[in-house]
Amino acid sequence: MKGFVVDLKKAKNEDMIARILTKDSISSYYRFFGARHSILQIGYLIDFELEDKHSSFMPRLRNLSHIPFSWIFDKNRLLLWHKFIMLFGTHLKGIDDIDSFYFDIILESAKKWDKQNPKRIICESYLEILECEGRLHYPDKCYICELELGEKISLMHSFLPAHSECIYGASIQKSKIIDFFKTRSTLRLEDDEIEYLYNIIMKGF
Repeated sequence: MKGFVVDLKKAKNEDMIARILTKDSISSYYRFFGARHSILQIGYLIDFELEDKHSSFMPRLRNLSHIPFSWIFDKNRLLLWHKFIMLFGTHLKGIDDIDSFYFDIILESAKKWDKQNPKRIICESYLEILECEGRLHYPDKCYICELELGEKISLMHSFLPAHSECIYGASIQKSKIIDFFKTRSTLRLEDDEIEYLYNIIMKGF
């Protein structure tokens, strides 16, 4: 089996509980002496087998191997990757059966991670998540007061649109956000605008 490690928790002694996202599931597995194994890191794509798959206790991981990407030794890219993947762990908490969309979007992001600005990849991937989950709202009315928006808007969690004065937030050109939503591309956004969107995403999916 192949999957991304999206969460890690310490168990007794040096054992670990790893939450792993595969094509069709997201499940927790036990790993004896997991703290000693560098393979178990948040964001890593691993190949693994399971022991005691049908027991009443948590299945155990065995025969782990890391499937690395070329950028893995770039500390800045790796740090951003960890932050990105941790958001999936939180967002998908309490879910067992899952659509392959989430695994696929992480894999596609990983393949582009050293070719583009990672923050731009995060913004574009998050937009796909919002669309897939039916949570993408085009900026026509303020989510707070329900009045029409002007040329400049603020964005809340899930990129929900609002007046700057309604949420006391920084603003961005509405036309640029509409273009971003339509094209699914950050090409026309400046770096400071990407930073604005990135900071919203980092508060949670």
